[in-house]
Amino acid sequence: MAPQRRAGPKAAESSGGSAGTWADRGERRRLSSVRKSRAHQESRRKWLKVAFLVSSAVLLSLLSWSYLVSEDGVAEVLAHYSESLQDRFIEVPCSEDYDSHKRFEGCTPRKCGRGITDTVITREEAERIRRIAERGLSLGGSDGGASILDLHSGALSVGKHFVNLYRYFGDKIQEVFTEEDFQLYRDVRRRIQQTIAQAFGISSSSMYLTKPTFFSRINSTEAKTTHDEYWHPHIDKVTYGSFDYTSLLYLSDYTEDFGGGRFVFMDVGANKTVEPRAGRVSFFTSGSENLHRVEKVRWGTRYAITISFTCNPDHGIEDPVLT
Repeated sequence: MAPQRRAGPKAAESSGGSAGTWADRGERRRLSSVRKSRAHQESRRKWLKVAFLVSSAVLLSLLSWSYLVSEDGVAEVLAHYSESLQDRFIEVPCSEDYDSHKRFEGCTPRKCGRGITDTVITREEAERIRRIAERGLSLGGSDGGASILDLHSGALSVGKHFVNLYRYFGDKIQEVFTEEDFQLYRDVRRRIQQTIAQAFGISSSSMYLTKPTFFSRINSTEAKTTHDEYWHPHIDKVTYGSFDYTSLLYLSDYTEDFGGGRFVFMDVGANKTVEPRAGRVSFFTSGSENLHRVEKVRWGTRYAITISFTCNPDHGIEDPVLT
C-alpha cells in the first residue's frame, strides 16, 4: 500500500488561501448588497420626506385658502375701521320674508338695504355705553366666548345659563347702574331709531323697539354651549320673527381692542364687511336680503349692542327703567 502523501505547507496554504478568497468575495458581496439596500432605503426615506413636505405645503395652502374664504371671503369692505363715515347706504332688493307676516303700511319694508354711520353716536358716548355693559356683565358672564346682557328682560349670561339680574341681584342693581345710565341708553336708542326711519323713508313713530335687544361681549374663549356659537350665518327675520329692522352700535375698535369679529353680509358671489369702530352704527332690514354672520373673535374683547325694531305693536317692548 502506497504511503499517503501529506499536503505540504504550500498545498495547505494554497487550499486555505482559496477558501479565504471565496469567503472574502462572499463577504464583499454581502456588504455590497447591504450597502445597496441601505442606499435604497435612504433614497426612499428622502423621497418620502420630500413627498411629505410637498403634500404638507399643499395641504397648508389649501387650509389657508379655505380659512380665508370662510373667515374673510371679502370682496368689498363697506366700512373700514380707520374711516369716519358721514352716512353710507346701499339699497338691495327686498326678500319675500315679510310676506309671511302681517304687513304694516308705512313701516314694513318695501325699500330694503343696509347703512353705516359714524355721526349719530359719538365715541365718548360709546365709551359711556360700554362702561354700562362692563359693569353689568361683571355680575356674571358666560363660560364660553359670548356673553349677553339684556336690560329689558334682565337676561344675563352666568356660566352656561342665564339669570334675571333684577331678581337675582335685587337692590344691588342700584349700586351697579344709575338713572343717568338708563337715560343715555334711551337717548341712544331714540337717535338710532330716527336714523333708520330716515334712511328707509318711514315714520319713526311706526317702529317699535322689540326683543331681543341686548349688549354682547365676545372674546376668543372656546364655546361651551350653543349660546356661545355666535358665528353661524343667520337671518334675523327668520330667527326672531318680530324683527323688521336691525341695528348694531359698536362699542370697541377692530384691530385695537380685538382681532376678527367683523360683521359680514353674505351676498351672492361676494361678501360685504363692516369693521367695528366705537360709536359706529350699522343698520339693515332684517330679511334674507341681509343674510349675515360675525367672524370669530381671535383675540381681545368685542363689545356691541344690538337694538332691534318691529312694525307690529303687539311685539313692542318698553325702554328699560331703573326701579
